[in-house]
Amino acid sequence: MPKIIGGSLTEHREQTRQKLFAALTALMTEQGFDSITLADIANAAGIGRTAVYNHFRDKESLLIALIMHETEQYVATLERALDGVVDPIEQLRTYVRQRARLKRVYHLAPGPDLRSVLSHGTQARLRDHAELVEGILRRILIAGMASGAFEEQPVDTTVRLVNACLSSRAVPDGGPSRDPAIEATEAFLLRAVGARLPV
Repeated sequence: MPKIIGGSLTEHREQTRQKLFAALTALMTEQGFDSITLADIANAAGIGRTAVYNHFRDKESLLIALIMHETEQYVATLERALDGVVDPIEQLRTYVRQRARLKRVYHLAPGPDLRSVLSHGTQARLRDHAELVEGILRRILIAGMASGAFEEQPVDTTVRLVNACLSSRAVPDGGPSRDPAIEATEAFLLRAVGARLPV
């Protein structure tokens, strides 16, 4: 019988999942998802290959679980950052800054784009994680239009355009150009939504 990690079976399962998430994350910084096997992930996690199947049926299931885990953590962080911010312009600025801090290994992995190597079912589930974040942006935009802080515009289209801008690699990961790039992105998006800034 395999050794239980932690004080209970629940702790063991959670710690094993975290090891698998960390292993997949590390592997995806080095190679494309398409070239990674479950055996590679198990080996990197220090877990028996057959034990992986107690948690995930395949590597796509593991990827989805990792993405949902990261997204839920990010959404909680974003909601904490927005707590107490009532001005929609400041909310949008906060949203931009938080998105700039987000590092998604699955977007930066070398090799083919994930959408080209995943099954249609997994691609549909990837869309679910994006909707959690988009819901927050949608809420900010609707509040901004209702208050007159933003111009009236089609919300769904604007959500896609804002997130497309933020998904680009225009903001460097570090260095002296990072903060000016974030400020420029904020200013660009505020102009794009027709923010009525104080003179």
